[in-house]
Amino acid sequence: MTPEELTAVVSACLREAVTQGELSLLEGTELPDVKVERPKNRDHGDWATNIAMQLTNKVGKPPREVAAVLQRRLQAHDGVASVDIAGPGFLNITLDTAAAGELARTVVEAGRDYGRSYSLAGTTINLEFVSANPTGPIHLGGTRWAAVGDSLARVFQAQGAEVTREYYFNDHGAQIDRFASSLLAAARHEPTPEDGYGGAYIAEIADRVLAANPDALQAEDPQEAFRAAGVDFMFGDIKESLREFGVEFDVWFHENSLFEDGAVETLLEQLKSQDSLYFNDGAWWLRSTDHGDDKDRVVIKSDGNAAYIAGDIAYFKNKRDRGADLCIYMLGADHHGYVARLKAVAASLGDDPAKVEVMIGQMVNLVKDGVAVRMSKRAGTVVTMEDLVGAVGVDAARYSLTRYSVDSNIDIDLDLLVKRSNENPVFYVQYAHARTCAVDRNAEAAGVTRDGFDASLLSHETEGELLAALGAYPSVVAEAAQLREPHRVARHLEVLAGAYHRWYAACRVTPLADEEVSDTHRTRLWLNDATRQVLANGLELLGVSAPERM
Repeated sequence: MTPEELTAVVSACLREAVTQGELSLLEGTELPDVKVERPKNRDHGDWATNIAMQLTNKVGKPPREVAAVLQRRLQAHDGVASVDIAGPGFLNITLDTAAAGELARTVVEAGRDYGRSYSLAGTTINLEFVSANPTGPIHLGGTRWAAVGDSLARVFQAQGAEVTREYYFNDHGAQIDRFASSLLAAARHEPTPEDGYGGAYIAEIADRVLAANPDALQAEDPQEAFRAAGVDFMFGDIKESLREFGVEFDVWFHENSLFEDGAVETLLEQLKSQDSLYFNDGAWWLRSTDHGDDKDRVVIKSDGNAAYIAGDIAYFKNKRDRGADLCIYMLGADHHGYVARLKAVAASLGDDPAKVEVMIGQMVNLVKDGVAVRMSKRAGTVVTMEDLVGAVGVDAARYSLTRYSVDSNIDIDLDLLVKRSNENPVFYVQYAHARTCAVDRNAEAAGVTRDGFDASLLSHETEGELLAALGAYPSVVAEAAQLREPHRVARHLEVLAGAYHRWYAACRVTPLADEEVSDTHRTRLWLNDATRQVLANGLELLGVSAPERM
């Protein structure tokens, strides 16, 4: 019995109790959704629910009284071994062995669909991530967003959402001018401009510009020649880096296009006519404090040039016009002010601020030999995506960056991630998958088939623990989508891998030399296969490979 099936059973018992008058809903109230969870202490049963406590104010009865009504009905249900009432009204439910063990067959038969749902079906999500300025290679912060953003997109899709992965190229404004002047200085063998970009990559791109256009230095506007070609080269390098990292974008959106096609100018004139902008001190301001921002924002500066938020306004409108129901922006640690700002942008356009979500990612530190590796794009000591992948590989890089909440600063230990030991979390999970494949090969060689399945035979303590981890996987994926936290998937895979390794040590799938193949061996092969499937499903959501041999 899966958690979803048990949830349905509890819900049915609850509805029956109301229909038959054992529980009466107070006027104006509705039945809450039932949720079952794995208790921290396995002595408290296989699953627990606090539904009786949620109902007490809806039916006008103490929670233990409500729990007693549900207890009687649940205990009469096939597959439920016992139901205990604990504390203020928790229901602790223990399944009989056969009902619990049936989950193994359910997982295998569902295959890749196990853990997927349609809870977000009909929802179109525009997920913008990385979006680094095209003035240098992707650094560790951008690499973190590449791993987390792509995994979050996969999690959303696993819940039925339609997701547009979008990269926003900031190719309009002062940073591009500084990039172009830096390239031009490198080509002329001059010092880097005071506010420019340094580093070996600048000289490399300058050389590529000259190789493609030997007359670039003699052009009518040399800086424009280096700007146009240099930005194109940088775009190409960024796209290739992301592709090699396993991240494919559906849309590569250029900020400059919003200005070239007049979208910014048209929209700002509209906002002026609606009195959403006002003129003061020679500049035009957005009335963003009317919508929860901490201050009004300059949209057109006193010199007549558009401020950065002007592009933000047009860009949000563009996303919504393309059909996005929800626009999620994944921004760096220095962008906290953008949360209220972007919601104010939506409200100023007459849209629902809830259509905007801003996720802020914290810093990433690289550690080798116990010492932090410093990075600074402008100083030229940047640690790039290629540096990290070259040191530990794509799988370890993606897994290590995704297994932490984006709210936390993280240290990436290069020495740990190249270890082939249980200390290395990605190795630990991948090795569990490889081990399930080895067990399958050994079982086939020993003549263990999948012809027999008797769920009641999965009675060992470690089998109960492993089944529990398998059963919890769908709710973990659902919570990862709901809370925008794909690290929950990684952490659960580690729990599952641990349960599997303990089961492997205690229970044999292949018989000993003097044993006959039995239904116990055949049934355990199903449990092994179920574990392999869930590990593969979870690793796929993280964009990490599931090797068959290690």
